[in-house]
Amino acid sequence: MITELVRDAAATAFVFGFFASSWFGWAQEAPPRSWRPVLIAGSVLALLTATAGGLLAWRHWSDGTAFDDDTSRTFGIVVGIEFGVAAVGAGVLALLRRRELTAPWVALVVGLHLFPVAALMDYPLIHVVAALVTVVALAAVPVARARALAVSAVVGLGTGVVLVVAAVSSLIIALVAY
Repeated sequence: MITELVRDAAATAFVFGFFASSWFGWAQEAPPRSWRPVLIAGSVLALLTATAGGLLAWRHWSDGTAFDDDTSRTFGIVVGIEFGVAAVGAGVLALLRRRELTAPWVALVVGLHLFPVAALMDYPLIHVVAALVTVVALAAVPVARARALAVSAVVGLGTGVVLVVAAVSSLIIALVAY
């Protein structure tokens, strides 16, 4: 579940923390009133974790990393494809007047793109995150409809929780490895 590279674990805490706060924010589009304190607390925890991860990554920037010239190029391609597929899908959903499906679409693309990222970084925790985010994306619409909730609230909360737990886990892994 762990990586031995402090810099990579810390940078993962930064990235997952940053994006967890974004997902908690997206969930605030139309959540049940009782969810708001949880979403705000999740955002705060995510941003604190991102800050700590960023500082630790910066401190260990000269240490080892899974990224070399080949890995960095492949990572860039994977992320570029992710952004392109997410954007095209969001555009198609907007044209079809199905904007409520944008959040689960983006979560699905994010979940799927994390599988090759996990392999590139040789960081098994990211495989778990990929699987869980993918499951959240696929389950969000039926769960939201069954409970009369906004789809963005369901997918935002679910994805935010997965990412903040992974961010905190990565930060702990980095601190223990340090």
